[in-house]
Amino acid sequence: MADWADTRVSLAGRGALRGRALTTVSSGACVVSVGGIQINVRTSVGLTVAVGDTLLIQRTGSVYYAFAVATAAPAVPPPAPTAPDAAPPDTGDAAPAPKPTVTTGTLTCPPVSTACYRDGSWRSDGGAVNSFDTYQGRYAGSSFGRMTGCAFYGSKPRSIAGATVTRATIKVRRLTSGDFAARTATLRLVSQSTRPGGAPTLNESTSGPSLAVNATNNAFVIPNSWAQAMVNGTRGGLAISISSDNPYIRLAGRSSWSVAWTMTISWRRG
Repeated sequence: MADWADTRVSLAGRGALRGRALTTVSSGACVVSVGGIQINVRTSVGLTVAVGDTLLIQRTGSVYYAFAVATAAPAVPPPAPTAPDAAPPDTGDAAPAPKPTVTTGTLTCPPVSTACYRDGSWRSDGGAVNSFDTYQGRYAGSSFGRMTGCAFYGSKPRSIAGATVTRATIKVRRLTSGDFAARTATLRLVSQSTRPGGAPTLNESTSGPSLAVNATNNAFVIPNSWAQAMVNGTRGGLAISISSDNPYIRLAGRSSWSVAWTMTISWRRG
């Protein structure tokens, strides 16, 4: 270790000196800065020196001795503890439940069959029994009984079971039969979803479309509750039927119009 006693700047005659320790004690000595001059200073036995301590130094001849620590180096303060995350105040109220996700959609349900019931059987004299045109009433002077025309929707409406119906429409077209003026059919809600062997079970009724011959309604609105019943599985089809002969009306079945009686259901969940 360098000995700075013979520097050009003399520290003699200054009595007790003060210096700042630049190193700790090694082999009985440490390096100290005195007035900006680094000198090698011997330390008293048992003296503990930390870097930054202010030492009291005495010179004897050309040798410097540190005999005491005048001021210890300041201790490095420990880091301040990290404050915990502030918890929100407890209001005593439970957090509101998340809003349910709302899903909407449209289901198109073509009928699995259209048929006409008369005198205890399903007509097949004017076409296939499951795509027959649908009639209500009886033609004037006919010896046959009154007719009930039906559209059955199978299981497709139940594919959205649990959904809420928001709108339902059907496609209907009036064909030639009876007079040509606009006439209003009577709609009935049917229990069966497929054509039964016997008579259809007729339930609720409402006014149907008012159409002249060859007129079409592509979106006749039916009650939401009717479509809901088909979605829920308690009803399965629609019909036109009256308890009198008139008005005698013929609406297209699947054989006359491929989209006849197609039902469109708008729905939502949530």
